[in-house]
Amino acid sequence: MPERTRIDWVDYAKGFCIIMVVMMHSTLGVEKAAGAESWLGHVVAFARPFRMPDFFLISGLFLSRVIDRDWRSYADRKIVHFAYFYVLWLMIQFAFKAPGMMAEDGVGGALGAFLLAFIEPFGTLWFIYLLPIFFTVTKLLRGVPSWIVLIVAAALEIAPIHTGWTLPDEFASRFVYFYAGYVFAPQVFRLAAAVIDRPALAVVGLLAWAVVNGFAVFGGFSELPFVGLGLGVLGACAVIAFSALLSKADLMAPLRYCGQQSIVIYLAFFLPMAATRVLLLKTGIIPDLGTVSLIVTAAGVVVPILLYWAVRDTRLSFLFKRPGWAHIDRVKAGALAPAQ
Repeated sequence: MPERTRIDWVDYAKGFCIIMVVMMHSTLGVEKAAGAESWLGHVVAFARPFRMPDFFLISGLFLSRVIDRDWRSYADRKIVHFAYFYVLWLMIQFAFKAPGMMAEDGVGGALGAFLLAFIEPFGTLWFIYLLPIFFTVTKLLRGVPSWIVLIVAAALEIAPIHTGWTLPDEFASRFVYFYAGYVFAPQVFRLAAAVIDRPALAVVGLLAWAVVNGFAVFGGFSELPFVGLGLGVLGACAVIAFSALLSKADLMAPLRYCGQQSIVIYLAFFLPMAATRVLLLKTGIIPDLGTVSLIVTAAGVVVPILLYWAVRDTRLSFLFKRPGWAHIDRVKAGALAPAQ
């Protein structure tokens, strides 16, 4: 079956979101290590209401194309696929962090932390841990009226659920956006088309949104019940509109490519991010923390892509492509499924 044609604005949206995610981890890591805030922290704060909502909404956007498949085929593409990359990159991340864990808590403590990662997502990998759960729940709820699911999902987002366990906390906070992407996919595509047709009006709308979002974030009430949900929805629409405008002119092809490789970046950004942060802060060659955070962000985005290019036609391609043995559905012997 031929691969579906990619949709440029979707790739722009994914590229924008993955860079925002890397920027958040990079900036907060630099600020924590330096014990001071940076100007880039204001950008991270501005993006907080919409950064992950849009990522999850986009993740649910094409679900209608596969949700009616039999469970074996569906599970292979939407559950086993992400489970493979979670386990693989869990082991890779753990290999780098285990020496420090063993020095602090002994071998037993490190082993316990590894086993705990199967019920409490490890490090930065919580997004791909949660995705197969969202795919499973959505298929199980296939026979339930979508308006009921949306109301319950919205109620979960609004409710103050803070157990300290990532799975229920993030499920409650994010599922409404993923499900909305699935249910409202036609409306989302119509929004993008309307933006492309009337770019001037879209720019005015984006400016108005930026004022509202900034006022809520820096006014200190962006995380209030109902407000957070509203900002998440508006922000997701804003990212879609912004991405549609970019796709109209296609002036930022590197950003679009980052969207095409968003999972590659997500899986591998932790190591170049950490290494660059340590190098820059220890040497002190760049005194401005905002600039340091920006360079760390760039390393976290660019190095995974370079790694992907280096291994994609080698025996190490399994880092970003799922090998045939990791399928439960029928595949050609030796076939590889890319991370996306």
